[in-house]
Amino acid sequence: MQLIKLTGRVYYLPDNQETDQPNLYYIHGRDFSVAIDAGQSMRHVEEFYRAIKTAGLPLPRYTLITHWHWDHTFGLPYIQGESIASALTRQQLKRVQHWAWTEEAMLEREKTGEDIPFCNAHIRKEYPDLNGITVALPRRGIETPMTLDMGDGHLHLYPMDSPHSRDALLIWFPAEKVLFVGDADCGDYYENQGLAAPDRLENYLNFIRSLDFELCCIGHDAPESRENILQYMAELKQSARD
Repeated sequence: MQLIKLTGRVYYLPDNQETDQPNLYYIHGRDFSVAIDAGQSMRHVEEFYRAIKTAGLPLPRYTLITHWHWDHTFGLPYIQGESIASALTRQQLKRVQHWAWTEEAMLEREKTGEDIPFCNAHIRKEYPDLNGITVALPRRGIETPMTLDMGDGHLHLYPMDSPHSRDALLIWFPAEKVLFVGDADCGDYYENQGLAAPDRLENYLNFIRSLDFELCCIGHDAPESRENILQYMAELKQSARD
């Protein structure tokens, strides 16, 4: 699979619904490049890096993690360079490191609500041998916004609550008016049965409205225009109220 060029310096490896693989994004900077999310596995990382090299681009110095869910983080042991996430993502992955990966343990977590059947079904597809799962921590977990200076543009990182998870990291690239949100535009399947809590949705929507972006890069579908994503979020807000 090849990288798709989205803007002058932003690319992505498309998602794969068969195993619920998210889009993996890449930002080419003058001094260094950055990846958004670590993917599901060694295989996923290798596919991403192969596509980067085929495009004649350098491998990323930093990998930024949008939230803790397995499809965005289980590739962490296999990336190169430094990884950055919200402090809450790092905290949650410390818990996941203690999970046992057996059929019995996975089913028990489904019963208690610690994990969900949808994730486990796709984990089994990506890992026919569950012994292949290794959970690593992001090297750095941040609690307040930070900025990465790539030499020809700045990336602004915002750890925050979101409709999808409590540990979101949004990444804003104002030089090309691109916002990366992971799955933050979706409902919460762990705490709210797939729905978006109205207060969390309201705060999230107000925040992204304050940013100057033209493209919103989401986890499991093609990037959306500002107009479309704000309209979708407004509809989600109305549904949450109903």
